[in-house]
Amino acid sequence: MNRKVIWWQPEVGTSELDRVKEVLASNYLNDGAVTEEFESRLQQLLRVKHVVAVTSGTTALFLALKAAGIGNGDEVIVPDMTFIASANAVSLTGATPVLADIDSRTLNLCVDSVRTHLTQKTRAIMPVHVSGRACNMTELAALAQEANVPIVEDAAEALLSMHDGQSLGTIGLFGCFSLSPNKTISTGQGGLIACNDSDLHRKLRMLKDQGRPTKGTGGDDTHAEVGFNFKFTNLQAAIGLGQLDLLQARLEHLRGIYTQYRHHLANVAGVTLLEFKVESGETPQWIDALVDNRDELCRFLDSRNIGYRKFWHPLHTQPPYRRDDAQFPNSTACAPKALWLPSSFGLTQSDIEYVCQSIKEFAKQAVSANG
Repeated sequence: MNRKVIWWQPEVGTSELDRVKEVLASNYLNDGAVTEEFESRLQQLLRVKHVVAVTSGTTALFLALKAAGIGNGDEVIVPDMTFIASANAVSLTGATPVLADIDSRTLNLCVDSVRTHLTQKTRAIMPVHVSGRACNMTELAALAQEANVPIVEDAAEALLSMHDGQSLGTIGLFGCFSLSPNKTISTGQGGLIACNDSDLHRKLRMLKDQGRPTKGTGGDDTHAEVGFNFKFTNLQAAIGLGQLDLLQARLEHLRGIYTQYRHHLANVAGVTLLEFKVESGETPQWIDALVDNRDELCRFLDSRNIGYRKFWHPLHTQPPYRRDDAQFPNSTACAPKALWLPSSFGLTQSDIEYVCQSIKEFAKQAVSANG
């Protein structure tokens, strides 16, 4: 079969190339004015006071936690179903990631599970907006306030996805975003930290750049405290600025493909499309579903040259964070059913119809096989 539908691939074009050429011509490749322009653009889009660009989404989370004063002996609550970077960023600070179960309706952090894992050592709660779908931020914020701990949002998959008129990643003390190749905008690797506190912003700048609150010379600089080198270069920022030119169109496209999937896959036996509130501005990074016979469906999609991606293994099943399945009934039940459907920028209406028709054929065969 010649037809092929890809799951996802990054797209770059002439705008990025032209901007990169300008940086090369300037002979200043390091973190500089172009990076500042990129940060300023994101600050305006997210409607926050400060945005700091760093080397990856993982380092964004790490620096946000460090700026919040989190370190050895502390605990940070993270969801059991997320990319492992969420927990690794906690471990990088010296703190302990405490895994909480998910809400099986959204695949996001379960508020009741968070409540049971709060201890005197808890220093932050890290909700992850899986696929751009908002966590229950109203209840989480109330719980965090009651426990007197900050929220650090992992919004890696939620750039400009809205919740109650506010961008995800701008509700907690910090919000962290990823610019890796499978995100709405990409700079190859990269991350963003959003915050509204000027003192914490200054702290982030120092942590990002060897303890210097402002750019130094590399020579006779004052380093006020221990910092690191997580600078985001002008070359990366140039690519990011070119990608921003396409951001609104991409967001609209992603909301549109979800709407089409929702229409075509309504009432398909054994297939549950996870909900996005696109009418109120929530934007999917990818379209996800729970499928009763997921692995069989995947083999069927392979035969049709249709791409997909299976969900992460729950963190409690990964060797560094091993725990008992019984502690995580929802993630244990959902993970083997979860996958992302084709969600690429180039996906056409015809592609979606082909994918959905294939899924319907599989579901019909599964019903027939089961009598």
